[in-house]
Amino acid sequence: MTRKISSVSEAILEMADDQRRSGIMDAATHEKITMRLLGAQALSTAEPISGEEIRTLRERAHLSQAVFARYLNLTVGYVSQLERGTKQPKGPALTLLNVIRRKGLEAIL
Repeated sequence: MTRKISSVSEAILEMADDQRRSGIMDAATHEKITMRLLGAQALSTAEPISGEEIRTLRERAHLSQAVFARYLNLTVGYVSQLERGTKQPKGPALTLLNVIRRKGLEAIL
């Protein structure tokens, strides 16, 4: 069951996400805040994504591999390997790709 979170909680989560991305907040603190506000909702798992899907996401956003890599904080070589299917995204990269798949690139900008 998905519960609706308040606008204040949304603002706190957005601020925590921004601070985590910029390195101001450590992962443990970010996880604690996220779990406190979202509970079990925060435990959703990232679905696997194919190289073709990654390429489609990038092309739909009209981005080069270099710019896409920059937005995801990855190397161009790694993005190329993901798109060719020689590597599978894991961890934060997989999570970000799933966010982009569900909500569009604007969700991470």
